[in-house]
Amino acid sequence: MAALGWLTPRRRPATARSVLAGEAAAEAARKSTFPDDRPSGAEQGASAKAEAEEAPFPVVGDERAAAFFDLDNTVMQGAAIFHFGRGLYKRKFFQRRELTRFAWQQAWFRLAGVEDPEHMQDARDSALSIVKGHRVSELMSIGEEIYDEYMADRIWPGTRALAQAHLDAGQRVWLVTAAPVETATIIARRLGLTGALGTVAESVGGVYTGRLVGEPLHGPAKAEAVRALAAAEGLDLDRCAAYSDSHNDIPMLSLVGHPYAINPDAKLRKHARALDWRLRDYRTGRKAAKVGIPAAAGVGAIAGGTAAAVALHRRRR
Repeated sequence: MAALGWLTPRRRPATARSVLAGEAAAEAARKSTFPDDRPSGAEQGASAKAEAEEAPFPVVGDERAAAFFDLDNTVMQGAAIFHFGRGLYKRKFFQRRELTRFAWQQAWFRLAGVEDPEHMQDARDSALSIVKGHRVSELMSIGEEIYDEYMADRIWPGTRALAQAHLDAGQRVWLVTAAPVETATIIARRLGLTGALGTVAESVGGVYTGRLVGEPLHGPAKAEAVRALAAAEGLDLDRCAAYSDSHNDIPMLSLVGHPYAINPDAKLRKHARALDWRLRDYRTGRKAAKVGIPAAAGVGAIAGGTAAAVALHRRRR
């Protein structure tokens, strides 16, 4: 029930560590912003592109507007940290029991639709212990390979088209995610986006220390990161858009004038319907503007995968 505290900004206000995490993410995002040589998006499917073009927003030429996209299950199917963990396991960064833990966390997330705080803490501690002592440049290089192996084919075409619509309108587009900022930056660059806000792990002399700057970029920390970046970049949040699948991101979605619920969990769907936010669900291949449509596709596969992960988890205990 702890996750219910993230339903609104008022029920879980930003802590000092959230603010620190947000400011660190904004600073890292500004340092890693990519030059404006993005692809035209012609490679996207015609139907997905047409869907993005139907919207009255974004406004072409509005330089004080930007878009902020959550990553996991909004832009990409599944969790980026899990896919990254699979790639590191393949390269013998850690043992099978750690991979089982990653699988269990992913299965829980997919079935429950809730980013449980205890699971997130466990994932954070696991990731930090794995990268401690490694060079940032080494993980960035490996991250490029992992993107090609596990992530490139998991991008939702519909969400990608929405991001491209903002770029085509001359607006900047950032990913906002609890995933490590290095991983998020790779994904943003590969998608032709402006940059990424992500969890910042401390490094000294280019080597990870095993500590975070603030806390994971999650919930209120995401809102703080967007607020800090908007102030630094001279953006008007009332003219900006934000996209997410999770009720945990309601603080971020509530910051902007154009919130979108993408592939929403049940709590976000309910919240979006109450506030008349726009909604799109790409899990069914259907458009659902301002109306929640439960996703039936893939439920059996998710449940089966979850059962297998639970069984494996229990055998390992």
